[in-house]
Amino acid sequence: MLLLHPRPLATAAAALGFEPAVRIPPPRRRRRGRPPLRPLASASASAYGVVNADEDAFTRCSGYLFEEGAATERELPTAYDVRVIGAVYRRRPLLVLRRSLQIGTSFGRWFALRYLDRVNERSDGMFEIRAAQLRRILLELGPAFVKIAQAVSSRPDVIPPAYLDELSLLQDRIAPFSTEVAFNIIETELGLPLDMIFSEISPEPVAAASLGQVYQARLRSNGKVVAVKVQRPGVQAAISLDIYILRFLAGVARKAGNLNTDLQAVLDEWASSLFREMDYTAEARNGLKFRELFGKFRDVLVPEMYMEQTRRRVLVMEWVEGEKLSEVRDQYLVEVGVYCSLSQLLEYGFYHADPHPGNLLRTVDGKLAYLDFGMMGTFRQELRDGFIEACLHLVNRDFDGLAKDFITLGLLPPTAQKDEVTKALTGVFQNAVDRGVRNISFGDLSGNLGQTMYKFKFQIPSYFSLVIRSLAVLEGIAISFNPNYKVLSSSYPWIARKVLTDSSPKLRSTLQTLLYEDGSFQIDRLESLLTESLRARTEQSLARNQQEDSDSSTFAIKQVLSFTLTEQGAFVKDLLLQEIAKGLDALGVATLSSATSAAASRLPFAVPLPSPSLDNEDATNLRNLYRLLLLLSKVPQKEDSSPILGYNSTREKEGDNTDDISLVLYQMRSLPEFLPVLSVIPELPPEAQQQFLLLPADLTNRVLSRAFARTIRRIFM
Repeated sequence: MLLLHPRPLATAAAALGFEPAVRIPPPRRRRRGRPPLRPLASASASAYGVVNADEDAFTRCSGYLFEEGAATERELPTAYDVRVIGAVYRRRPLLVLRRSLQIGTSFGRWFALRYLDRVNERSDGMFEIRAAQLRRILLELGPAFVKIAQAVSSRPDVIPPAYLDELSLLQDRIAPFSTEVAFNIIETELGLPLDMIFSEISPEPVAAASLGQVYQARLRSNGKVVAVKVQRPGVQAAISLDIYILRFLAGVARKAGNLNTDLQAVLDEWASSLFREMDYTAEARNGLKFRELFGKFRDVLVPEMYMEQTRRRVLVMEWVEGEKLSEVRDQYLVEVGVYCSLSQLLEYGFYHADPHPGNLLRTVDGKLAYLDFGMMGTFRQELRDGFIEACLHLVNRDFDGLAKDFITLGLLPPTAQKDEVTKALTGVFQNAVDRGVRNISFGDLSGNLGQTMYKFKFQIPSYFSLVIRSLAVLEGIAISFNPNYKVLSSSYPWIARKVLTDSSPKLRSTLQTLLYEDGSFQIDRLESLLTESLRARTEQSLARNQQEDSDSSTFAIKQVLSFTLTEQGAFVKDLLLQEIAKGLDALGVATLSSATSAAASRLPFAVPLPSPSLDNEDATNLRNLYRLLLLLSKVPQKEDSSPILGYNSTREKEGDNTDDISLVLYQMRSLPEFLPVLSVIPELPPEAQQQFLLLPADLTNRVLSRAFARTIRRIFM
């Protein structure tokens, strides 16, 4: 996996989620006793062609924070605690005032210039200039503001191109701090001279970001090439102060704007994850857990962490070569990322909460590498189930159920008027859903939601922004080279498969409710779920350039049977057997009724023969049986079958069913249409074949039970 040959700096830096760092001079002096280390060839300046860049704007403009930070950081908590942070900075009112004025004047000047541009009607001409100025302001203000900009810089469908180009530089193209300081931090944290830890190390950083910078090195203990990430000094104090100020402003904004969302709680959630990101030991543990859960996924790579050489401000991990996913235009890896993200969110509840393009990499052997595990999130089981239910209700236009889901997810207060919310959501989402699940984007869902959110006091839970961003970033990357890509189109098949196979009582109840509306079996919904689930990427089917015989119906039949005959598909198998038994029972009644009528018509004299009656429920069960057999055999529907499939369920008189029942019986005489089901049985796994052989006995018992119950009802009623 690792390549030690010289490669362009942009590629190697991207491998760590960074862009090339600027060239900085080697340390002017070293500690006594520290011999110079031989630089790695692949990290040398000549090999990478490092270019000069601007100085570290954050240090230049906010250096006074470092002077205060040395004392302040000793008082600050290692984990985010708003009360302790508030207590620290209330004792330093002058520092808070100075920083507030710096933030206010920096943004105030920029907004004033934008206003003058509009007044002078030159906004378009100054657009790129103002975007570059905004980027420089964010760099000067430091890591907290850079992190906020990173959160919005991955959506080309939302951010204007000029601003997107500039803000995307903040994802990774940050000027580094002094290498001498960085080497001192490494030695202080690890308690050993540099040459006792590494046999080689690059004399300058190969990449830099808002929180730290990276060197390439070779471990002396095992000779492995590693990335050494060193935290920027004073960064914790600077971020704590900015969060303290922003939190105050968030409280003012909420009161002034009468907002429903607790902006301070959202900020606290983000700040908590940011504080965890500044603890490199926690990041390394996250990386180990992430590697254990997802490192074995097909075409996914998670670098190894070296815990023995990792401390709070120094992280040592496997060196990975590659390019940023957003630059290689590989839609297959975007699909891999969607599958992996859905598994993170809805299967394990442990997800990468900062998947900006600098942290998603296409390796040299074509895999998707996840980097930077400082900002991770957890998704509780009830929220996972609620998210899946919301997607199902949205796609199936069940806006009443969607309103209840929004309460479960914490988007709506329990006191909301559900009927009015349902009506509003129908107006907001109906047009988007009518275009089909494969055409719905996050933009479609959020476009007209603003007024509805304000009217019904929608609130954004603190966890929600991180969850949505984990998928929205992938859609943003794909949109940059495929404007028609919709992440929900890739997500819904996975969700359909999840709800069909999950053993969670809540999801099984949801499936039952979805398929049986007012006691009536909704075969269209089952057909949609099964069809979509066949499109789902799974670990077995997730393969680049996988060839499938799309012209052969046997492939789809095999997929359906393989799914329903497994332990995961047992619940769906029971539903199918139940409905097939209903249909066969109705078929028996219809056949007996037809035979009785035919026998009576042949008699030379009228004799009243007892004939079983066929009610509307039986007629519906017959049609469902035919639809189920078509679904299981994946036989294309004939044009002349439309009267059956389009049967109007509002008919109430038994006589109205006669023609349709005759059509069903006629269609079902074409048994060769369903023979492909039998032809794939030998191709199934042995366990599935054994399950298939048990189906006739199970189905016979179900039909006999229904026939017996029907006979008892006729005798006593």
